Amino acid sequence: MRLAINGRNIDITQALKDYVEEKIGRITKHYDHIINIEVTLGVTKNRSVHDNHFAEATVFLNGAKIHVHEVAESMYACIDIIADKLDRQVKKHKDKMLKSKTGAGSIRTESIDLAEETEPTPEEDIVDINIDDREE
Repeated sequence: MRLAINGRNIDITQALKDYVEEKIGRITKHYDHIINIEVTLGVTKNRSVHDNHFAEATVFLNGAKIHVHEVAESMYACIDIIADKLDRQVKKHKDKMLKSKTGAGSIRTESIDLAEETEPTPEEDIVDINIDDREE
């Protein structure tokens, strides 16, 4: 896995790099098929903007791409939030991939199982109707 950290209108210090590596590194514990992670940290230089720090991350998985963007008052808060969002989305992607491989939750397999259970037995198919014994 390759982790690329870029900055817009901000100098990326070693402390920020270490913090990003620590928080984003949690994702690799959940899913092994991560190819590349690109993190962009930045500051909006406008006094009228209250939440002027932003962080965005793009995770390239085997067969998918997950993108997260967050704005907050401090850079560390942005990093925490995107790490949590990525963590949830990577877990969701992993569960989806596991379900598709095992076939769990498939409509086709569930309908076959239900059809096998609901087939009537030969005793249930036979209904005796006697026309001669009708009451008038």
